[in-house]
Amino acid sequence: MRVSRLAATMLVSGLLEACSFAPRYRVPASVPAADAYPEVGDFQQALPLDSQSRGSWWSIFQDVELDKLEAKIADGNQDLKAAFARLQQARATTRIARSALLPTLSAQASAVRSRTSANSPRFPRGIETVGNVFDVQADLSYEFDVWGRVRNITSTARANQQASAADLAALTLAIHAELAAEYFTLRSQDAEQTLIDRTIDNYAKSLQLVQNLHNGGAAALADVAQAQALLETARTQAADIRLQRATGEHAMAVLLGENPSVFRWAPSPLPETMAPPPIDPGLPSTLLERRPDVAAAERRVAAANAQIGVARAAYFPLFNLTASAGYESTHTSDWLTAPSRLWSVGPTAVLSIFDYGRHHAQSVQAKAAYEEQVANYRNTVLVAYQEVEDYLAALHQLHEESVSQAAAVSAARQASQQAQYRYKAGLVTYLEVASSENQALQAEIANIAIRLRRVNASVLLIKALGGGWGSPGGGNLALHAGEGR
Repeated sequence: MRVSRLAATMLVSGLLEACSFAPRYRVPASVPAADAYPEVGDFQQALPLDSQSRGSWWSIFQDVELDKLEAKIADGNQDLKAAFARLQQARATTRIARSALLPTLSAQASAVRSRTSANSPRFPRGIETVGNVFDVQADLSYEFDVWGRVRNITSTARANQQASAADLAALTLAIHAELAAEYFTLRSQDAEQTLIDRTIDNYAKSLQLVQNLHNGGAAALADVAQAQALLETARTQAADIRLQRATGEHAMAVLLGENPSVFRWAPSPLPETMAPPPIDPGLPSTLLERRPDVAAAERRVAAANAQIGVARAAYFPLFNLTASAGYESTHTSDWLTAPSRLWSVGPTAVLSIFDYGRHHAQSVQAKAAYEEQVANYRNTVLVAYQEVEDYLAALHQLHEESVSQAAAVSAARQASQQAQYRYKAGLVTYLEVASSENQALQAEIANIAIRLRRVNASVLLIKALGGGWGSPGGGNLALHAGEGR
């Protein structure tokens, strides 16, 4: 009989604890997606899958120096270490929340000597006013999670932990991409520096030539001044490039967790043949799987959904089971004897009867927080699609720009040579030479800038796609042909 009653009690308790006031969670529907990127692909539904390894996606650029720098990020970058510490905090928070699902057992012991006031109205006559109390006991408490309050708190903590893990993945991706962009920017500045230094040498020779012609009466003083101005302008540009490179080098040092005062990276000009590797953006739906920030936003929606259950459970009674057992005596001689035993056990229930709308306000707040996270999730998806479209368009347009700019460089060089010939023949003033040489220099600088923008656009496209993606084991980006549409 007792066994059947115990079984019935456990069954009822289990059914009650299966109750939860949190809405059944589903991943929010994101904004309508196109059937394909304007560049490539088809569309299918997908869910966040941020746990898959991204791999060493930067190896797609086949640059040994970049590989060496990227390998230092994990051990040196302080932002990543701070993000990992936040993840550890989130994991601890989840364990703390989960501990409430089990009973809490505590033990205490005390030995107190005290004096009671003889003038107290509660003081019994004929009793000593000074005495000892020796106490040792264990206390057990357990909350029956009838309404799912504790389980929803645990679900909230677990979802926030997963969001922190996705935040770490997103930050890792962003920092690796930032380092790659900084690396290529430095190489671009080195290419500009090489160009300017060569130009300064040429301008110095031109100035000497014009000065000699002026001394021989074959050139005007204005020609000398123009040649001097051209040379000094180039020197100013060279100094500015050196400043930009120093600043970029310092930024790279911070990304690597090294002291900018001692960090040095040897010049390595971006080659003229440098072109971004072709990247397969995949299907638009796979973007939701790749992007860790999308996963983080979705997990925060789940956490907010669980908080609605916590707020709703506050309307109902809180059931607890408390028990204690131990020994208490006024003398140590009989402290741990049978007559000194004490125990108590029993359930308690607490229900708020009137709270002046506090629980209602908390419920409204939880629902509004959920709607906020849903909107944030949908906006994150929108931004993800926008970034991919931006960099796909950038790669396409910059490819066309590189073709036309290469033709402009060739034409500007030819015009500069012709101007030099015409000047030496006395057919034009040095103004035409200065103008054509400056035009040629700016065309070459623009050509270097376009090469940098193309490479950085490919880095940012990989970042927008969520990093490397390929075979489940490797996680490397697949290479596909396709500069344009």
